Amino acid sequence: MAKSKKAPREIVVVGSKVKEVIKAAELRSDGQLIQAVSDKVHDLLDAAIERCRANNRSTVRPHDL
Repeated sequence: MAKSKKAPREIVVVGSKVKEVIKAAELRSDGQLIQAVSDKVHDLLDAAIERCRANNRSTVRPHDL
């Protein structure tokens, strides 16, 4: 069974800043890195939103991450 591909989510990170961090480590970044980092951020935020809702709050806080 073929794995279905999801449409890419909106980019929520600053690509140039991500690339600066990689460059400072004297490495290069792949063209798909920014989307992958952004997808991870979406995953973190989705989990934080769920935790916030589970605790009956309307404000996502740092400890929800």
